[in-house]
Amino acid sequence: MPVEVNAEDPRWGDLPLDIEALATRAANAALGHLGHAPAEFEISLLACSDARIRGLNAQFRAQDKPTNVLSWPASDLAAEKAGTLPCPPDPGCPDDPEPLGDIALALETCLREATQAHRPLADHVTHLLVHSVLHLLGYDHENDDDALLMERTETAILETLGIPDPYAGGSGAPDQPGEILVPPLGKDR
Repeated sequence: MPVEVNAEDPRWGDLPLDIEALATRAANAALGHLGHAPAEFEISLLACSDARIRGLNAQFRAQDKPTNVLSWPASDLAAEKAGTLPCPPDPGCPDDPEPLGDIALALETCLREATQAHRPLADHVTHLLVHSVLHLLGYDHENDDDALLMERTETAILETLGIPDPYAGGSGAPDQPGEILVPPLGKDR
């Protein structure tokens, strides 16, 4: 699975985790769980600061505040009926993988949320990455039926990775991923 990681904020390299390995593991697990060959797709990940993601959140979602993660799907794969599976992506091939889209992940917010939830940072980041890959694949949480499908899918994928259900306990916060789905970036990424 080609995951292109741009660790724009060098502090990601100071953490006791390998963001590239986590991103690859999360993407492979999500795609594999859904029956897609990971080698046929690529994802770009921007590992950035809260300041950077705040600017992106303001630009693309008109919300002048940091968030944990943002996703830009390359294609609209959303299901037409709430609570049903999204359309499958058109695969590429290992020599020419199909772009699924872009993800941006905010350092300070991830650290704060993991600490507040008393969860290992690697587990929290993996959850956010799985959540974002599902957004790239057309999943969303805009209504109750879609949210339930997405949460169940996330939980099943995380279970294959040995990560406990992040939604257990009912509140969802602060581990609940923020509103993530934003319009595709277009060709100039």
